[in-house]
Amino acid sequence: MLLGLEDLTINWVLTCILGYVLLQLLIAFVIMSRLKSEQDYLLAGRKLGVPLAAMTIFATWFGAETCIGAAGSIYEHGLAGARTDPLGYSLCIFFMGFFFARKLWLLKLTTLGDFFRLRYGAGVEKVAVLLLVPASVIWAAAQILAFGQVLSASSTLAVDISIAFAAAIVIAYTVLGGLLADVVSDFIQGGVLIVGLLILLVVVLLNLPDVGVISQGFSAERLQFRRDDENWFAVIDGWSIPIIGSLFAAELVTRVIASKSAAVARRGAMLGGALYFVVGMVPLFLGMIGPVLVPGLTDGEQILPVLAQTYLPTGLYIVFAGALMSAILSTVDSALLAAGALVSHNLIMPLLRTEGERYKIRVARISVCFFGIVAYFMALEADSVLGLVEEASAFGSAGIFTCALLGLAQQRGGKYTAIACMSVGMLSYGILAYGFANDYAYLLSLVLAFSTFVVLMWFESAEDRLFETRTEQAY
Repeated sequence: MLLGLEDLTINWVLTCILGYVLLQLLIAFVIMSRLKSEQDYLLAGRKLGVPLAAMTIFATWFGAETCIGAAGSIYEHGLAGARTDPLGYSLCIFFMGFFFARKLWLLKLTTLGDFFRLRYGAGVEKVAVLLLVPASVIWAAAQILAFGQVLSASSTLAVDISIAFAAAIVIAYTVLGGLLADVVSDFIQGGVLIVGLLILLVVVLLNLPDVGVISQGFSAERLQFRRDDENWFAVIDGWSIPIIGSLFAAELVTRVIASKSAAVARRGAMLGGALYFVVGMVPLFLGMIGPVLVPGLTDGEQILPVLAQTYLPTGLYIVFAGALMSAILSTVDSALLAAGALVSHNLIMPLLRTEGERYKIRVARISVCFFGIVAYFMALEADSVLGLVEEASAFGSAGIFTCALLGLAQQRGGKYTAIACMSVGMLSYGILAYGFANDYAYLLSLVLAFSTFVVLMWFESAEDRLFETRTEQAY
């Protein structure tokens, strides 16, 4: 066990967690009968209004990396640990809403892979999917790992058993209910998450020995955005991974294109980003004062669970445990669904050449289940939640971002330009990050991918007039 809870507390916490998980399964079973088409399963019928769109975007992004990973990083490094999360990711979501949500919605996509087919052709679509899917699966693995850690901390279960239980539950209700079940669950989970974090914040503040704790936690040394062992290129690299690396993430784009109008897509994303920033200030604040309240933690990622154990009575601790579960569940289901959708819709269905909607749903469900199993095995081998999340944001995203950004902005550059850009971005990041352990490998891979596209686009232009027409409507 990570936390030494009394047996009675353990039993109550575990019972409530299991009840909470069963509620998610019940929602999925109820919604399952309403799914009549692939659009229903993958995009909730394109019926999301602003409240649902904003809450599901917030809940999807506000996962284990914020509650556990980011709070731990801030505990260890001060404000320098916050640039990825919550600051970087909240800016990423806001930028999506302000600049790109309307344009993407007007293209009437089913998955992000469709954009690359419309803009660059079927070959580029396949390459893009092969880069997008691993990022989603890695992200899902991070959430399953965190779920297992929290469940283990709240019970007598070993971490490995907890991870297996977490994977089984998430796979089950995602496979059954699709995006609509995710969105409804996100609305509930987002509310529980906000309440749980606010309760912890208020109780900790009420029990502070004196206000000097805050001034010590927010000392000048801990307010620095750059650590002493970093140069400014590494700092820029650290900001670019969450903002640029996740801007065209499949999970975020899915919620944008599932909105019921372009205006809803834009407002929902901007409101979701703002909500993420505001709620994200809670783990940031607690992480900043954490070393004063709980000095000497060997694992900074345990700061929020330790504070909850120290300050919350059993009933409120159960609410907090539910909040952590909410943060994790609302993220992992989205990542698995995104990976399954990309493979089933963009890779498998074009090969099968069938128009049966029930068959499409079945293939999508099988894909989701498969990637859930893959994410489970990755979680077993992982060491750090935040490390997995950062890797998910960096994996192949330099080329994806460049092709999406420049593809939306102008008409030059076709399939050969896109393939070269994605290849350069992926290979350069792999060589620099793993071959040379470069501190700003992602930033360099982004520069190389962007330069490749800008040079080659003058020798090749897009051919799909339908894409051009749809894009023109977005301006």
